[in-house]
Amino acid sequence: MSDAHEHSVAYVRDSMLPQQTPPASETGAVKWMRENLFSSWANGLLTLVALYCVWSLLSGLLPWFLNGVWNAPSLTACREIMAGDRGGCFAVLTERWNQLLFGFQYPNEIYWRPTLAFVLLFVAIAPVLFYQTFPRKMLIFTALYPFLAYWLIWGGSILVPIFALAGFAVGALVYQRLVNQSFAMGFFGGIVAALVLWWLTGFLPVEGILAIEAVDSRNLGGFMLNLILGTVCVSLSIPFGIALALGRQSDMPIIKWICIIFIEFIRGVPLITLLFVANVVLAYFLPPGTNFDLILRVIIMITMFASAYIAEVIRGGLAALPKGQYEAADSLGLDYAQAMRLIILPQALKISIPGIVNVAVGLFKDTTLVSIISMFDLVGMIRGPILASTEWNGVYWELLGFAALLFFVTCYGISQYSQWLERQLTTDRR
Repeated sequence: MSDAHEHSVAYVRDSMLPQQTPPASETGAVKWMRENLFSSWANGLLTLVALYCVWSLLSGLLPWFLNGVWNAPSLTACREIMAGDRGGCFAVLTERWNQLLFGFQYPNEIYWRPTLAFVLLFVAIAPVLFYQTFPRKMLIFTALYPFLAYWLIWGGSILVPIFALAGFAVGALVYQRLVNQSFAMGFFGGIVAALVLWWLTGFLPVEGILAIEAVDSRNLGGFMLNLILGTVCVSLSIPFGIALALGRQSDMPIIKWICIIFIEFIRGVPLITLLFVANVVLAYFLPPGTNFDLILRVIIMITMFASAYIAEVIRGGLAALPKGQYEAADSLGLDYAQAMRLIILPQALKISIPGIVNVAVGLFKDTTLVSIISMFDLVGMIRGPILASTEWNGVYWELLGFAALLFFVTCYGISQYSQWLERQLTTDRR
């Protein structure tokens, strides 16, 4: 019995074997290539084809870039310096960088003003984009920035942006006083109060009071103009798009049909048509002698265009919410404005982030269409004064490649931020 018991007890090792080195095919770069590039014969073939395409592209692009000339007064001088070598004439970028960025009529001695406005833009949007990192007190500068940027870029008396800011402040105070009675009374009361203050301050003399050199809107150009149009129109189109989306779902038939007609009409008209309306047709509806700034007209039309598309994106986010969310707001005793602000819109906007970013990226690229109505943005500068000059007539790839690089960096940054924001707002992680 004892012998049988001894044979039934398994042997237990009292010392560990030394750790063995894993096979070379299961570690490092070899493992990554085997899993991602050559996991099957089909993937391996596609990898080889992709490598050949990349090699063909780089073999043609790198010599053109490395043999490029960065210092020359004209295209003819570039070709003489290259002496038959294949390379790009990048000297046009170093010679005309100021026109590409600021236009050819913006005064050279005040380039620091739009540059400072551009730097302060990042300070202003930081507490909005990264709200969890920066203190809420920085939102005060965010609210002041549009008026400061206007004064820096356009110049003139500082009283003009101050009066504009005062109008918004008075409108906000009236809204807070009247919104408890009804949302409509507070909203329209605030608008009327702001308009009355602006009308009254329009009679005050402001010329020369704390003024800096004024710049006409027709002198703005280059990539600066694209940034102004893109930033302003995107910022304005989001709140207008929210209002249109809510109006389209309103129970009040007049407001509902006004929003539906506006959205469907704007979405059915090409943007270039609206720009021609802003440039030519709109002047016929103004009183004789009225000078309505062209940039302001273009901003209004582009904002209208983007607002209609953003409204449909947000309406999709509202439709995606379950009915229980609306019932939950009702059960808490919230009125319409509170329910939308605290429960419905935060969830709908989170769902709508990819669509809103898609509209914003497309809108920023569409700002190049203003070159068709004789506004010298970045593309307008390339097609107009630069290529029309005798020194640089014939330089295309270098200029268009530079424009594509600027737009790519901006749009890629917007896209990456939206993806980061989606990850931050994800609350249903598993």
